[in-house]
Parts: sequence; C-alpha cells; structure tokens
Amino acid sequence: MRHLALRRAVIATCREMNRLGINQGRSGNVSVRVPEGFLITGSGIAYEAMEPRHVVEMDLDGGYRGEVLPSSEWRMHLDLMRTRADAQAVVHTHSTYATALACLRLGIPAFHYMVAVAGGPDIRCAEYATFGTEALSRAMLAAIEGRSACLLANHGAIVLGRSLEDALGRAVEVETLAKQYWIARTLGAPTVLDEAEMAVVLARFRSYGQQRQGNDPHAIEMPVRRDQPRRANRRTTRAKPR
Repeated sequence: MRHLALRRAVIATCREMNRLGINQGRSGNVSVRVPEGFLITGSGIAYEAMEPRHVVEMDLDGGYRGEVLPSSEWRMHLDLMRTRADAQAVVHTHSTYATALACLRLGIPAFHYMVAVAGGPDIRCAEYATFGTEALSRAMLAAIEGRSACLLANHGAIVLGRSLEDALGRAVEVETLAKQYWIARTLGAPTVLDEAEMAVVLARFRSYGQQRQGNDPHAIEMPVRRDQPRRANRRTTRAKPR
C-alpha cells in the first residue's frame, strides 16, 4: 500500500475534525497531495472505523485506484489540486456556524482582522449547487479565488493549506470566525474594517509568527532579542616595528 503514513495522517485529521466539533458523523472530507495526485477519504465511511485502505488514491485526471469509492466531493478536491499549487491539503467540513451562515447565503466580512487568515479581506460564500457536482466545484473555485477558504451555500465550508495540519487549523479558525460573526449579528450590525485597514492587516500577516520580517513597512514590530551573542571585534592590532 503506497503512502501509508499519509493515509494514517488523513484518518487522524478526520477524527480530529470530529473531536474538535467542526464536523459531525460521516460528513465532510479530507485530501492531501502526493506525487501521483492526491489521497482522499472514501465515501460514506465512519471515521472511527476508517482504515488506511479506505483512503483512496486519485490522479489529477479524475481516476482512482482500488475497490473503495472516493468521497462524493472528490471533484472539489481534484479541481483545487489541479489549479492551486498552494493546495497541499484540503479540508471540507459541515461546521455548525459556518454552515448556518452559508444557509443564509452569507459570507464573513472583515468584522474582525483575523478574517485575513483566509488570505483576503473577507471570506466569500459560493453560489449554491448540488453536492458532488461539477457545478458546485465551479462555484467553489470562483469563491475561493485569491483566498484559502470559502463557505458553500446551504452546505458548509472548505479550506486549503500547506499541510493537513495547516488546513485543519484554518478550518478551526473559519468556524471560530463564523461563530463570532453570528453572535455579533445577534447584538447589532458589526463594524466592518475598511479595505485600507485590511490591506495593512494582510501585509502584517506576511510577517506573522516565526517568519523573517523583511523590509515591509507594515511588518509586525519586533522586540530586541537580548540573548544574541555579541559580534566578535574583527579589528586586529598590528605589532609596532621596533
């Protein structure tokens, strides 16, 4: 069996989705890129019962290997893997608050600066199409263009990432934002950050975490590191002639 470690990682990601409460039962699906194409969860298999043989290998022409059928949403994963080099892993969930907003055909505006976690000034909601169809995949591609996440009308959410861990973390962030936005809307009309501020936020996100700061004027200000060794004095003293 090829890619055994990655198959196990896909299963672990699925189980973690349910443990974190961003997915329920057998809904949702996960994929990860491999040199031959990608691995994706099998259709209709409970995550707790899933074994490595239930993770299906697909190529980028829409073919699959083995006796297990891939997820009914394989086309969305395929089209992301085909068109987005940054899609090393894809997580699709039916998380509660993201799905609730999607059922209202609402995206998530810049009510909070963390919306930038999806790569843009908002998180769009794709137009509705029947699950598992090419039409849904086209709608998803339009909504996720220039982003790393979007909502799917009357359906759920989908995110991509640099790895399974990255995609899962972003799915959690999207659901958290959806919940916060939902709560804020029950209290009134949330104040939305303007495009200029979100441009600054997105620039600052590029220097977030352990990344080097570069020359970006909007980079996050760094404190002075105190434990760096002092540079050795390279000056040498020449002996005086006698």
